Order: sequence, then C-alpha cells, then structure tokens
Amino acid sequence: MRDYYEVIGVAKSASAEEIKKAYRKAALQFHPDRNPGDAAAEEKFKEAAQAYEILSDPTKRQRYDQFGHAGVRGGAGAAGGAGFQDINDIFSAFSDIFGSGGSVFDEMFGGRGVGQRGRKQGRPGSDLRIKLPLSLEEIAEGTEKKIKVRKFIECETCEGNGVSDPESGYESCRTCQGQGEVRQVTRSVFGQFVNVQPCPTCRGEGRIVKNPCASCSGEGRTKGEETINITVPAGVLEGHYLTLRGAGNAGMRGGQSGDLRVEIEEKVHDHFTREGLDVYHELHISIPEAALGMEAEVPTLKGRARLQVDPGVQSGKILRMRERGLPDIESSKKGDQMVRIHVWTPTNLTDEETEILESLRDSPSFKPNPESLGDRKSFFSRVKDVFS
Repeated sequence: MRDYYEVIGVAKSASAEEIKKAYRKAALQFHPDRNPGDAAAEEKFKEAAQAYEILSDPTKRQRYDQFGHAGVRGGAGAAGGAGFQDINDIFSAFSDIFGSGGSVFDEMFGGRGVGQRGRKQGRPGSDLRIKLPLSLEEIAEGTEKKIKVRKFIECETCEGNGVSDPESGYESCRTCQGQGEVRQVTRSVFGQFVNVQPCPTCRGEGRIVKNPCASCSGEGRTKGEETINITVPAGVLEGHYLTLRGAGNAGMRGGQSGDLRVEIEEKVHDHFTREGLDVYHELHISIPEAALGMEAEVPTLKGRARLQVDPGVQSGKILRMRERGLPDIESSKKGDQMVRIHVWTPTNLTDEETEILESLRDSPSFKPNPESLGDRKSFFSRVKDVFS
C-alpha cells in the first residue's frame, strides 16, 4: 500500500489546507466524469479519497505518522479502502469538498456525481460531541458506559414523517417539480456550464409539508433524551474519540441521523500521573526506612502490591514495576509502573530525637558521599560537559 502523503503529493510537514488543496487537485485529475470508463483512474480517485480521509483527521494523521498503515487499520482508509464501497460513498464522506451545488466539481461536471443521486429524503440531523471522563483504572481494563444524551429524537406520533397522514401530508414542490434541485445553465467562451443547487423552496426534499404533525410541527423530530451504550477499548488516550454512527440528532422528516462523537477525557488520579503507557507513583519514606530498607505497600491499577526498597536508597530513585502500566491500544505492549522515592526529612523533632541525631551528625556513614553511588556527575557538571 502506497504512502498516503505520496498518493496526494504532499510532504509530511504539509498543513491541513495544503492537504485539502492537494486532494482537490488529485480528485479533479482522476474524477470519473473526466475519465469515463477508465478503471485505473477510478482506482486512483478512490486511493486519493482514502489518503485524504486519514490525513485530514488530526488524530488519525498522528497515528498514521507514528505507526504507518497499521496505526489506522480498521478505518475507511485501511485494508484496501474497504470503507468506500462506491463513488457515492466518497461524495457523501467529503461533501465539504464536492459540495451539493456551487463547488468547483459542480461547475466542471454539471452537477454530476452529487446531483445525479436524486433528491433527499428529509434533511440529515447534525452531529453531536460529548466528553467521556474515565479513570486510569477504566482506561487500563477497558469499560462499558451508559450515558444519557439530550438531543433531537424521532417523533413518536408521526414516526418521523412530520405529517399527520403520510398519504396526503405532502405535496410536490412546484419550484423544482419534485426533483429537489434546480439547475442554472450559463454559457461562456469556454463552453456551457451547468450549476446544480438544492431547491431553495423545499431545500432538496422535492416535497412540501401539507398537513404537519401536531406533535413536532412537521419536523418529524422532537427534543428528548436517549440512553446510549458505549464500549471503550483498553489503552485509549486523552483526546481519542469514538464515533457512533447515527447516534446524533435525528434528521428532519426521515432524514439520516447525525453521528455522536465521544471524546475521551482522563480524570485526575489520586495516586498516579500518566506518561504515555507508564504510570508514576510518588512514594514517601522516612530516613530510617531509606537507610535500612523496607517493604512498602503501594497502589497499582489493579489493587495494592508489595515493593521491596533496598537499604541505602536515595531520594529521587525510580523503581520499576514491570507491566503494571497501561496497555497499548494498537498492540500487546504494556507500560510499567514507576515508583519515585522521596526521602522525608522531619521538621519537628522531640528533644530525644534531636539528641539521637546529634550523636549521628559526625558519623562517617551519615556524611554525604556522592562518589560512592558510582559515576554520577552533578547537574552542573553535565551541563558543562555539553557546552565544553
């Protein structure tokens, strides 16, 4: 499978606008209406659509840049373009590029591709976006959530038709003669151009509501609430989103429902911070515990576990608990849990404690001796080495 940047002819550093412009150029070059009967051109047209579908989405593009085609496997652009069954799928997916009237494609091809699909049944509903807060434990294991979403739902009285009687509730639009679109022909020295636009009277439906439903005033939908089940895979990241097709606002008068985009939001955790697949825990121990060693009980994403702290551990030391972190959503890899040691220095001592520490003040074992820790240079020494 060819590199997506190569397919549409842009560099990997290209901006979103440059990618869009390059795709428009490629789509014009290989458009089926410009290359009738050319199977190779049609395949290139689909290939360009697959590339744009990934590169125009910031999240998918990031995963593609990091993992290649494997990072977006399962999307419309993967597996040979299984997401686009035919040319109309591409027109539908990228309506902002092809438009439904007045676009460069409409002008060049006389409205074909979009206009020839015929009038619409109702009007499509809009998409919705919500945030879904998850704990690190839920992200580690994956979870299922039930959420209530306030949105437009299908009218129960008219079952979404928008009319009191489906047989006599509509009449044909007189402006477009029931076609749902109007055409404007212009001539110039370059030839004839046909501009196809949705009918301004019926807005592309080809019909007018004659006897509207009393419950929804002819819209075919009402404001309501729906409980939706969401399955979240293990290993999602902050900012990842799940798209639930058809779970957005209901369309008007039988129009297609919009989508629901669920964006993942990580809750602040009491014990952990996240860095990629690894989680960090701060463990505070006393001076005697640091000097003598200890067995500490620490929290993990699956309960509590015991951790051996060796004698003489230094503040700032990081102990690794392998595969106690978060799973990778794209592979079987798993992160680690890092436990950062903080040696606690007491601030309020009793007279007896002060006396004990005074007796140890001049003990050789309590004198700082960084050299005994091995070849560890100070921060300033390392900076000096870099610039020397």
